[in-house]
Amino acid sequence: MTALKTTLTGYAVYRGREGHWSFLLHRITGLGTGLFLTVHILDIAFVYLAPDLFANAIRLYQSTLFGIGEVALVFCVFFHGVNGLRIAFLDLVKPDWWTISKQRNWTRVTLAISLALWLPSAAVMLYNLLYHNFGLFGG
Repeated sequence: MTALKTTLTGYAVYRGREGHWSFLLHRITGLGTGLFLTVHILDIAFVYLAPDLFANAIRLYQSTLFGIGEVALVFCVFFHGVNGLRIAFLDLVKPDWWTISKQRNWTRVTLAISLALWLPSAAVMLYNLLYHNFGLFGG
């Protein structure tokens, strides 16, 4: 438990600017995506094992709170994917680009690409959430 406390304290205290924030966001988005996949596999198993429980899960997933969580999940997937591609590219193709100044720029580019992919998706998802859950826009 001490090692975990030391690790989490180090994550929170270190001030490495863009590289540090990119590292933390990559970890958090990876954990969020992994958590979703685990829950998704379990709830799909309920189709055969406990159909009533599966129906209850689907009703829960249609709630507003889970809709907002889905919007966050989509950002997690986009950022984790784009940042993973950045890391793989730099490791495999351009290892000489691992400099602080280039990493600051590449981190900003990664975030910009992630937001450019996520914002249209979030807009559609939020529209559907407002339409189906609150009856806005003629729903």
